[in-house]
Amino acid sequence: MRAIVTGVAFRVLDYRLLSLPPVILDARSLLQHSRFQHSRFMESHRHPARNPSFATSAHSNRSGGRGRRIEPKDNSQRSRGNAGSSSGNDKIDALGRLLTRILRHKASEYKLDMRNDGYVKVQDLLKLNLKTFANYPLLSHTIEDVREAVRQDNKQRFSLLEENGELMIRANQGHSLATVETESLLKPILSPEEIPVCVHGTYKKNLESILREGLKRMQRLHVHFSSGLPRDFEVISGMRQNVDLLIYLDVRKALEEGMKLYVSDNKVILTEGFDGVVPVKYFQKIETWPQRDLIPFKIATKEKKQYPQGGP
Repeated sequence: MRAIVTGVAFRVLDYRLLSLPPVILDARSLLQHSRFQHSRFMESHRHPARNPSFATSAHSNRSGGRGRRIEPKDNSQRSRGNAGSSSGNDKIDALGRLLTRILRHKASEYKLDMRNDGYVKVQDLLKLNLKTFANYPLLSHTIEDVREAVRQDNKQRFSLLEENGELMIRANQGHSLATVETESLLKPILSPEEIPVCVHGTYKKNLESILREGLKRMQRLHVHFSSGLPRDFEVISGMRQNVDLLIYLDVRKALEEGMKLYVSDNKVILTEGFDGVVPVKYFQKIETWPQRDLIPFKIATKEKKQYPQGGP
């Protein structure tokens, strides 16, 4: 069967009316064509991000302007070198990782002149004969690359300082270098009201040794705590996202009994404890994560041997 369309047909395109000339169509083809156009129209409204001009605009907005704040989720994707990342971002991410390692642990080994507040000159860093994890020589990077690595870091591990026209950089926390002095690097916490939550993230497999020996700083200068839980937006550093155990510190008791607590520029809570250890008696509670189930625990005490009258 053939159909002749002799009238004036109208078709909606970008919300404008177009007049179409008379066309002779097979009825089945006309129906299929109508369904196809309707399908395309609905698809474009369900997935607007597929529109090339929209994607270009969004990319332009994300990457534009040095003063623009980038959300941590976006920074995290960029810094980890996703498949969609450009080689430029991979280069900057690798630079940031190397800077973290040097500024926290290797400055003395590489003969860098580090101040007691952790700062070193960026120019001195860029003169080191080292390669990043992406196999780029450190010598090939610029001061602007360093600035970009600091800007992209989603955990805000670095601080920049300009003195007498010289750009300097430091790691905000995580040091194992004896050169760094706690009081010069960190701000002291004087009241428990300053940190309503102080929690250390760890793993269930470590619980037995922690209850026996307390929380140890290991090779670093401090034991690290966070001011919130792993999924809280404000928590950017101080705890890994995949922990399954949370140990809460009794801040009031710790401060009252002389434990020194500090906070870093990126909001990590740190302490040397007593001789590098936070004893179990300062634990407020222990929870599983993310279930939030309480884990009962006892404070271990050393048993005193009882001897008959007259001594051993």
